Amino acid sequence: MSKPLPLRLGVNVDHVATLRNARAGARPDPVRAALAAIEAGADGITAHLREDRRHIRDEDMTRLKAEISKPLNFEMAATDDMLRISLATKPHAVCLVPERREELTTEGGLDVAGQHNVLKPFIARLNDAGIRVSLFIAADPRQIEMAAKLQAPVIEIHTGAWCDAVVDGHTAKADAEWRRIAEGARLGRAAGLEVHAGHGLDYATAETIAALPEIAELNIGYFMVGEAIFVGLGETVRQMRAAMTRGRSKVEGAA
Repeated sequence: MSKPLPLRLGVNVDHVATLRNARAGARPDPVRAALAAIEAGADGITAHLREDRRHIRDEDMTRLKAEISKPLNFEMAATDDMLRISLATKPHAVCLVPERREELTTEGGLDVAGQHNVLKPFIARLNDAGIRVSLFIAADPRQIEMAAKLQAPVIEIHTGAWCDAVVDGHTAKADAEWRRIAEGARLGRAAGLEVHAGHGLDYATAETIAALPEIAELNIGYFMVGEAIFVGLGETVRQMRAAMTRGRSKVEGAA
């Protein structure tokens, strides 16, 4: 068994901006949410600047970089416009994700193997600028191997299909997706990549995946923003950290 890595929590504030944009005003402020999450124990903040600016806006990214004390993870599609903005913003990390304008949320992993010729110079520009590159991919050996070849130091495994199967009670599918994630995490770390995970995670699934010793970071947003309506964002962050600690203690105890 691999020695477990320290486990970080990145809080995604996209859907605080979704609520703000419903009335085209200034509140609730996603930067205020980011500061509250950090105060409660978040290790970093994630925000996805989409082509259609449906939630996070350009000025949000500028303010987040200027005002938060923890690393900023800039999620974006691999486009020239987003490259320009990221190089100007200089976040700690950029996570490259697939994006279709009509999708409600990110529906799958980036096809790194199929798009390597496009992604290679893009990743190189970000690496040269000192911005840590993460690739949001499915737990597929081909994608993981190509991520390593492209010299992206981080992969983030898309956990959405597993989380959906767990919530829907589809046990066989959930078990199959879990095996893929666990094997993908092992392959990624063996290839020298730092392995993150995210999409669809809640308290229960975060606790489960925290028991994978290869996972170094979980990025969670939608569930936490929804839960914050009932208990507050600070308490949601604290409860998520507690769930992650419970999960990680299982592997630490077995090590």
